[in-house]
Order: sequence, then structure tokens, then C-alpha cells
Amino acid sequence: MKTDEIRERFLKYFERSGHAIVSSSPLVPGNDPTLLFTNAGMVQFKDVFLGHEKRSYSRATTSQRCVRAGGKHNDLENVGYTARHHTFFEMLGNFSFGEYFKSEAIRLAWGLLTEEFGLDSSRMWVTVYETDEEAYDIWAKDIKIPAERIVRIGDKPGGQKYQVIISGKWGIPGRVDLVQRYFGITARTLRVAHQVPMMRMGTVSLKFGT
Repeated sequence: MKTDEIRERFLKYFERSGHAIVSSSPLVPGNDPTLLFTNAGMVQFKDVFLGHEKRSYSRATTSQRCVRAGGKHNDLENVGYTARHHTFFEMLGNFSFGEYFKSEAIRLAWGLLTEEFGLDSSRMWVTVYETDEEAYDIWAKDIKIPAERIVRIGDKPGGQKYQVIISGKWGIPGRVDLVQRYFGITARTLRVAHQVPMMRMGTVSLKFGT
């Protein structure tokens, strides 16, 4: 499957679920002095999450052009050493502005991978944060993932948070990763991140680059 088809099917899948397809924002943010480059799909929605801006839609899906070559999200040192790190890439994501949360985000992500893209669910592994019982129960009871394929992961040594945005004033973030194992290769293909109480975001992200 080529990149163009992945992008098109991703966006159309979420459009059928009531998401507005939103164009990629510029690589250099025009109204965000905290960033030199756009490094994630949620950047153009920061003011929406903070309550400073209203949009005509409550669900969105994007194919966002991103650069990660410095700062906290710096992939530069990993380029060439892994199969999934790039300095420039497109991040496919879906976003909910206060409309749905973990349960719906997980359901949509699972449907995307198993129904839209036809990946073998028996070869999928899921990771959840070690204390996130809500996410664990959704995967185990609603999605019916066997317990032996749900892995609890904690923070990294030294106190670094589990592969997620460091906690800010809006609360402690959480994340759920769906891990697919094909041909002995592990590739993260799902992100469901959230911050409380104001910043609530459900995202499914597929990343590809050149």
C-alpha cells in the first residue's frame, strides 16, 4: 500500500465518523512563539484545547507535515538507527474537542487498523500506562484483547514520563499505545493521549516520512 492510499483511507475513515478533514498547518507556526517548527498534529489546535478558540466542528482529522530536529521532541539522533524515526514526516491524527474520550478513541483506532486496513488482530499487542485501569478495561472488556497481549508500562528510569508529553499545569497526561508485531518488527501505530481537566484529546496517529 502506497503513502497516498494510506493517507486518503485514513482521512476518509474518520470523515465517515463525523470528523472534519482539516488541512495541514504550515511547518513554521504563524502564531505560536513557543515552537520553531510544527512537531505534531495537535499544534494547530492548541488554542482550541486551551479554550481560547472555537471551531465550527468538534471532531477533526488531519495529515500534518511535521519537523522534529531539535528540542524535547528531537528525532534527529535516531534517524538511520531505527525504521520509524524521521526529521520530516506526516502525522495522521484524529482529534475530539470535548466530544469523546478514551472509549470512543480506542474503538475508532481499532476499527481503523483491523477493518479499514485489514490488519490481523491476533497479531496486535496493546500497551497501557501501568496505573490506567480505565484503558485496560476498555481493551480487555470492550475490544476483547486477551490479557496476555495487554502490557502495562510505567515511567522510564530517572522519572521520565512514559513516552508522553511531560505534565503541565492542566494535569497529568496519559497515553495508550497499540503495538502491532509483524515479521518480528515492532511499530507503534496508535496514540491516545489526554490531559485533564481542560485539554482532552483523543488521537490515532500513523507516522510516515521521507
